Amino acid sequence: MTNFIGEYDVKLDVKGRLSLPAGLLKQIPDAMKNKFIVNRSVFQKCLVLHTTESWEEIIKDLSKLNRFVKKNDDFIRIYTNGAVLVEVDSANRLLLPKRLAEYAGIDKDVIMFCSLNKIEIWDAKKYNDMNTNIDPDAFGALAEDVMGNLKNDNE
Repeated sequence: MTNFIGEYDVKLDVKGRLSLPAGLLKQIPDAMKNKFIVNRSVFQKCLVLHTTESWEEIIKDLSKLNRFVKKNDDFIRIYTNGAVLVEVDSANRLLLPKRLAEYAGIDKDVIMFCSLNKIEIWDAKKYNDMNTNIDPDAFGALAEDVMGNLKNDNE
């Protein structure tokens, strides 16, 4: 599974396309550079760009859920609602589906934020607002809660 790093400022053009930044393109294996899946984020008002490889892993996990359990069926429907295959053109641009861009409030200034195996696509103002409101003490407590029980391999 490919993981990405970085944060990139991008602009949507008048047709709703964004250019994939060179720093990000360098990280994407050649076999994965042409097609991606874009969808809504589960927890944030942003979009998520998946390689087809990472999307297939998600679909594999979703396929394990029993569709005769209502909450499973509801989750699958809601999660996959809006997921779109997007292709990169010869100028390394991809077209954000209008409905998804409207959902995330994206119209011009965009931040592409790499988060392990996915790339979040944010309206720049919302992203910057979120980052200026991070309380260091609350983040420290969250880090301890989430990561504090991991064992060190050197122990």
